[in-house]
Amino acid sequence: MISIKSDYEISLMKIAGNIVYETIKLVGENIKPGITTYDLDKIAEDYIRGRGAIPSCLGYQGFPASICTSINDEVVHGIPSKKRKLKEGDIIDIDVVACYKGYHADASKTFAVGKISEDKQYLLEYTEKALYIGLDQVKPGNRIGDIGYAIENYAKKHKLGVVRELCGHGIGSSMHESPDIPNFGEKGTGPVLKEGMVIAVEPMLNYGTEKVFMLDNDWTIVTGDRKPSAHFEHTVVVTKDGYEILTGDDRNE
Repeated sequence: MISIKSDYEISLMKIAGNIVYETIKLVGENIKPGITTYDLDKIAEDYIRGRGAIPSCLGYQGFPASICTSINDEVVHGIPSKKRKLKEGDIIDIDVVACYKGYHADASKTFAVGKISEDKQYLLEYTEKALYIGLDQVKPGNRIGDIGYAIENYAKKHKLGVVRELCGHGIGSSMHESPDIPNFGEKGTGPVLKEGMVIAVEPMLNYGTEKVFMLDNDWTIVTGDRKPSAHFEHTVVVTKDGYEILTGDDRNE
């Protein structure tokens, strides 16, 4: 069942969303060659807890860290490590979920580490744009399939692989709720969007093949051809005439 959130629930998710937004912004300010992903994880955890929230990822189904740090060919669920140092030319996806008074918000952003290749720059630019192409379909009366259709067509137009095994999701008092929100689909299919629904839309696009596989740590997903992948995500609430981003819109910064 897809829940409709009350104004009170949405108010808590706005606070959680602001915490996520500010966490990603703070982590981004510390991304540089030589820093470890463990250091970035600690920065995030300290900030989230300092805001009176809980890092939702820590301990979730056994996940050992507060955020996901996925580098280059890692699509999602990279595990922070004291041994993993960022290098000039890397890209890194920072995926943060915070829980405030029982309600979660979820967002991610892929950052460049110093100067990156034109291929990686292209991937980041069009994956982020694909997110907003998908969000343009979020309005009452539209369907979940409209979001996936828009993202998939935009990705194919720019010759990027669409990861099919992973998807966006509803969110609220649980990190993952109904409905699933694939980054592919057909117009006019799937559940109808209604005012008060809260969803996380998150295109994961690859520079090469759409195929992916899981590493032996049982968490990290990587591209099948080991070419780079990018991931951008926002939590949004469906409003009477569209959507509102709960996790901060930084396009004008």
